[in-house]
Amino acid sequence: MSLIDRYICWLFLRVSLCSAACLIGLIVLIDVAGNFEEFIGFGDHSLHGFLRVIGTYYLARSLIYFDWMSALIALMSTIFVMTWLKRTNEMAALMAAGIPSSRIVKPLIIAAVAVATGAALNREFLLPRFSDELSRNAQDLRGTRKRPLEPKYDAETDILLAGHHTLAAQQQIVNAAFQLPQSVPGYGRKLVAKTASYRPPDNDRPGGYLLSGITQPESLSKLPTLTITGRPVVYSPIDTDWLEENQCFVVSKVTFQQLAGGKAWQRYAPTWHLISALRNPSLDYGADLRVTVHQRLLRPFLDISLLLLGLPIVLSRNHQSLFVAVGQCLLLVAAYYLLTMVFEWMGSRSYLLTPAQAAWGPLIVLAPFAYTVSKRMWN
Repeated sequence: MSLIDRYICWLFLRVSLCSAACLIGLIVLIDVAGNFEEFIGFGDHSLHGFLRVIGTYYLARSLIYFDWMSALIALMSTIFVMTWLKRTNEMAALMAAGIPSSRIVKPLIIAAVAVATGAALNREFLLPRFSDELSRNAQDLRGTRKRPLEPKYDAETDILLAGHHTLAAQQQIVNAAFQLPQSVPGYGRKLVAKTASYRPPDNDRPGGYLLSGITQPESLSKLPTLTITGRPVVYSPIDTDWLEENQCFVVSKVTFQQLAGGKAWQRYAPTWHLISALRNPSLDYGADLRVTVHQRLLRPFLDISLLLLGLPIVLSRNHQSLFVAVGQCLLLVAAYYLLTMVFEWMGSRSYLLTPAQAAWGPLIVLAPFAYTVSKRMWN
């Protein structure tokens, strides 16, 4: 890497950090102002507790903010660096030395690719580690707030998983009422309990929900384990040594996050978890999850296409104004996100396109434009 490459990359890094800090800081300030009372309460009405709460809360949320704005940060940083080089006449000096503009922007493109790669790694490795914290809002930092539960069918066992509300911290359903696919002698049609706590698979034990404080059926402790199509579905304490008398265990491959998190878990789950969810026989997701999987794979390429569309704007000889260039690029970003949302809607809501077509559509539209406008720059 030459001296000029290191200089441009160092300038890009500083601008990127400043841009990210300003944008994320602005969002944090607005959010803190709207949730000030909640943070004070969770911080035990002390300055130290308040700073600790908002530090912990926004440390995780800064990752999702970066995911939202990574393409914008890379584009804005590139615009600022190129405009700075033009305003200080460094660009003219480099071109007078025989260095073409395409060679000058090469380290910027490499740096933008690094930002897109970092955003992809953030989505796949960092966001899943903080998925629990990110799924809670400022009113439920400790996960103890009651959240209404939307009933969900287990497509493999045909059991309806329902209850009054959930507690995220305990991964628990309160006043659980699970409905069996058909009336079973002794069991009836429903399993009603005070709580249902999710238990992941462990050695030979399947994953599912541990029902405690069972009120229906009343004689559960005398009933054998319920099997459907030859597989145990409801374990009974009479023939299961790890269950207490007033407990039972309902087998399900629907995790607590997938049951209680709605669609929020999809935003914070890694791609391989999304693919596993599509292959999970207990889940029956529509086209929206398939669109999300395709978008995850194509997101870095879309970010680079946006950069290649924005570079010719700032390299134009018509103006050297930073504000004009930023304004034009903001319009470009708005058009980019609008195009992405329209294709997503057509694939996941209206079913006008297949999930693959909806995800690839923006890239098919943007890539030729990016190639056309950037070809002049390379020439």
